Amino acid sequence: MDARLPDTASPEIDGLPPERRRWAVFAIFMALTMSALDTSIANVALPAIATDLHANPADAVWVVNVYQIAMVATLLPLAALGDIIGHRRIYLIGLVLFTLGSLACASAWSLPALLVARTFQGLGASAMMSVNSALVRFIYPRHMLGQGFGLNAMVVAVGYSLGPSVASGLLSIGPWPWLFGVNVPVGIVAILIGLRTLPATPRATHAFDIPAAGIAILCLGLFIAGLGSAGHHADARLVALELGGAVLFALVLLRRQRGHPAPILPIDLFRIPLFSLSAVTAVCAFATQGCAFVALPFYFQHTMGLTAVATGLLITPWPLVVGMMGPIAGRLSDRFPVGILGGIGLAVLAAGMALMATLPADASVANIVWRMAVCGMGFGFFQSPNMRALLTSVPPARSGGGSGIAATARLTGQTTGAALTALCFTLGGASGPPVALALGTAFAAAGTLVSFLRLAAGEPRHG
Repeated sequence: MDARLPDTASPEIDGLPPERRRWAVFAIFMALTMSALDTSIANVALPAIATDLHANPADAVWVVNVYQIAMVATLLPLAALGDIIGHRRIYLIGLVLFTLGSLACASAWSLPALLVARTFQGLGASAMMSVNSALVRFIYPRHMLGQGFGLNAMVVAVGYSLGPSVASGLLSIGPWPWLFGVNVPVGIVAILIGLRTLPATPRATHAFDIPAAGIAILCLGLFIAGLGSAGHHADARLVALELGGAVLFALVLLRRQRGHPAPILPIDLFRIPLFSLSAVTAVCAFATQGCAFVALPFYFQHTMGLTAVATGLLITPWPLVVGMMGPIAGRLSDRFPVGILGGIGLAVLAAGMALMATLPADASVANIVWRMAVCGMGFGFFQSPNMRALLTSVPPARSGGGSGIAATARLTGQTTGAALTALCFTLGGASGPPVALALGTAFAAAGTLVSFLRLAAGEPRHG
């Protein structure tokens, strides 16, 4: 790293110089890999955690739940704060929180202590995800944005796919705290590099509305909790209370921030046709992924009689192919309309999901793998072009809000898909997984139509 490079960069500069860009990307990718691994790595460790901390399995599941709730509920407030104090600062604070939370997880002596530590981890991950895409926009020059988002998609996909394997490998040589402790040295290195290389970004002049942030957290937290309760067929009164509370807090938030130049819930950005259509497309695509990643393990194990290890290996082709397709689709999005690229990708995803929904119970490994690869190819062809459209359709000063909506759309789609899949299991019994996969097909088909509508919205052509 060149010591002569300044610690900040002017927002007017189109991207960072090549050497500094490589180091900045390296710092972001290290953090992304950690957060992607932690999304799936804790699931594998739940039985060992429950045994070691003398907790029952139902309570141990909260190790996953508190992380997700803390992450989703705070995404938009942290994205709005990033517009005010700088995306770089929010990202580094998130990285520090995530690293300290990982250290606390590795040192936890009881389940309550672990849950508190996982909450801090979730807050750190939320801070990083809320502004990650915004930072990429200022790291890469405009003509390379598609490539940057494609590389991001590849890192997340590979990290997610390696999660179970990394967890199994670490658990074979050490106790479960190692799963969290390994983040600490990686986090420290990422912090040191990020301090020197991450760029400064434009800052808004308005003040941060703390009460509005609290209302937004309650709104999003209740919404995610309500979806989970509905998916698990909880008491209808509880579901109505949670979702009704989310709607009520959303209305209060909209009323409070009416006329604000950059509201925490950035409804004003949805007046931009390309942005709103890209956000809806993202929800559809990630709802498809949510349906698939929850339904397929049950189908493979309960219907086809496969082992948990075999199930993990059979799901791996999807994220691996996404990782391979991400950079390719990203480069193409620098030259061709994302409406076409995203539409083609989601059409392929819909075809792959239809193939999975009609998979016979006696299918061979080869038949499963190529179908999963088709799904991954379609999803990978969609993801990075869609992210490019989301982030470049908003003004630079609102990149934080755009980045927050991008992350919220992803998590909302995944949570919706998972909740609807759980509902399919409750209502459909043994036929639940194929029904959920068919529902995922419908989401992908709807996303295909919405993506092509972007061409009518006046999407600019590249090249």
